[in-house]
Order: sequence, then structure tokens, then C-alpha cells
Amino acid sequence: MILSFRKRLFLILFLAGFAGVLSFLLVDLAALIALVPVPLGSQPPVVTPALKFLSLIQPAVLLVVAVLTGIVLAPKLGLTAPLAESFAAGRPALAPLRRQLLPGVVGGFTGGFAILLTAAVIKPFLTAETIRLSANFGKLVPMTTRLLYGGITEELLMRWGLMTFFAWAVWRLFQRRFERPTRVCFVAAILLSALIFGLGHLPVAVTLLGGATVAMVVFVIVANSAFGIVAGYLYWKHGLESAIIAHMFGHVVMAVATYFGAYF
Repeated sequence: MILSFRKRLFLILFLAGFAGVLSFLLVDLAALIALVPVPLGSQPPVVTPALKFLSLIQPAVLLVVAVLTGIVLAPKLGLTAPLAESFAAGRPALAPLRRQLLPGVVGGFTGGFAILLTAAVIKPFLTAETIRLSANFGKLVPMTTRLLYGGITEELLMRWGLMTFFAWAVWRLFQRRFERPTRVCFVAAILLSALIFGLGHLPVAVTLLGGATVAMVVFVIVANSAFGIVAGYLYWKHGLESAIIAHMFGHVVMAVATYFGAYF
């Protein structure tokens, strides 16, 4: 019975995350590559259907690892994915969804505002070219991809997988005398996963801009790490889906801010 439940939970979480991976097919990869500075005499790669599908392999593999990690370790820590677990157990899903909606929306607004505030502070120190390229990049990523990959897939990778692993590792390495992990384990896991979430956005930014400036590095790390702290807290206190809702709503907040000229 337990094995059957875990299999169903794996399929639910993996398929939800894989929808985000597949949403990358909606991105105009040729236009995105055209934004990337290339050395003189070099030619950008030709975008083919095979190249687009090959680009999905790595995130799909990471997704499998993250989903399995969470399924094995989250119950040991008291971390949950209430909505997905209700579906997997065949229980009504409306009640767990209701409990996570308000924290998720509030967290999304808080995290989105933190990113906008960071952008407002750092923007005067960014070059005009950096701002232009960032704005063009944002236009090439459809809202569907932001909501599905950013909202679902990234939360499965960073919270369900990585944060869960960090909380378990801190507990087993430094607090083995305790039967259950303490607050310290979760705070450390939130901060570590949030920092990695921020650092994980740097390669794309550096590639897109053809280099890195101090202001750009600070913005990418601080803005994304701040949001990662909010999402990590929500996962800890309310469940995975509250972090997913917050991530989705955060993208909506930034999209609205962009429309009114308050963001890139």
C-alpha cells in the first residue's frame, strides 16, 4: 500500500514538473540565442527540433532525482506536499488547496515585491545595455513557461528536492541525538537552497550579457535568494504547493510591474 502510494505520488509530482520542462518548447530558442553575444567569426548554433528536445534531457533527469529525493526524505522531516499527497491517496483535494492558497498568494506578493525592490535599488548601477538585454530576454519567455517551469518545476527541484535534502543532511550530520530535526535544520536548509537558487540564475545572466558586472551579480543573487527564502519558509510551514502558488503569483506580480514600466 505504501509503495503504491509512493508510485502515485511520484507520477503526480513528476508529470506536474515535466509539464514545466516541456513548456520550454514554447520559447523561441533561435531568438534567444540571437541575443547572446558571440565572438567575431563565430556562428551561433542552428536551432533544430532535435536540439530543442535534447535541451529537455538535463532538466528532466534532475526532476526525477528531485522528486525521488523528496518522496524518500520529506516524510522523515515532516515536510509535505498536501495537495499532491491527497491526490495520491485518493482523498478530497479541495481542503488542502484552500489551506495553501492564502499563504501562497501573500508569499508571492512578498517575494515579488522583494525582487522589485532589489531591482529598483540596483537598476541605477546597471548599464543601459544590460537593462535592454534583460528586457528583451523577459519578452522571449512566455508566461506559460514562467508559470509552469518557474512555478512548478523549480519548486520541485529547489524546495522538494534540494531543500529537503539539506534539512535531512544537517539533521543527520549535526543533530543525530534528536529524534526529529529542529528549527536550525530547516533554517539552514532554507538559506542554503535559496542561495543556490540565486546562484543558479547567474550562468544564464552571464551568458546573455556576455560577462558579469558587480551590480548584475548582486541583483541576480540577492533578488532570487530573497524569493527563495520566502518559498522555503512556505514549504516548511504550509507545504510544497503554497511555495508553488507563491512562485506563480510572484511571476504575475513581475509581469504586471513590467507592463507598467516598474521592472525590466
